[in-house]
Amino acid sequence: MEAVTKLKEMTLDELRSAYDTIANEYEQKLWFDQYILGAARLRKRLMSKAYGKILDVACGTGSNFPLFESGSDITAVDLSPGMLDIARQNAAKLGLNVNFALMNAERLEFADGSFNIVASALSTCTFPDPTRALREMQRVCRPGGLIILLEHGRSNLSLLARYQDHHAYRHYQENAGCHWNRDPLKLAQAAGLKVLTSRRAVLGLFYLIEATPGNK
Repeated sequence: MEAVTKLKEMTLDELRSAYDTIANEYEQKLWFDQYILGAARLRKRLMSKAYGKILDVACGTGSNFPLFESGSDITAVDLSPGMLDIARQNAAKLGLNVNFALMNAERLEFADGSFNIVASALSTCTFPDPTRALREMQRVCRPGGLIILLEHGRSNLSLLARYQDHHAYRHYQENAGCHWNRDPLKLAQAAGLKVLTSRRAVLGLFYLIEATPGNK
């Protein structure tokens, strides 16, 4: 874990710049995870449960959009203007009317309880303060609503987990601020979410989490 303790966090401006830089190549960069490791299948399984008034946090290039129930009212936010530009193009190709906003996930500019579904995929690894971001997701989700997260994080296989820990700093530097050895489930619990279901897949690297706002 020594490499993790020495890691210097990127600023929000640095993260924004990093994702602006890779926006046009982002979907290609995710291809191995999506189609070899099976993240696309996991994403579909989880995001297809979203319906109604949906907030997609750190929406990236909009990979979740076609999986949401048809006719849903979708709002999508991201820190990166470059990523949002690609997401707008993808939404237009799908014929979807999505409300877009440039926004920091740790300071969501919505009233409490604005959405019945809050969704996010492959995002908690990059938030400088993931607990704060998850609390914000909880705040804007209505009581009894659903928060759905598809995340990757530290494996529950000891050899693989040690490899992730050992290479955490290099991975962070080379992959736009991705902490690949965080534990999304523990982060969700620390943020006060009431976890309804949680499972791991693909060597314990992917976490599928369904939660509802906890007591406030």
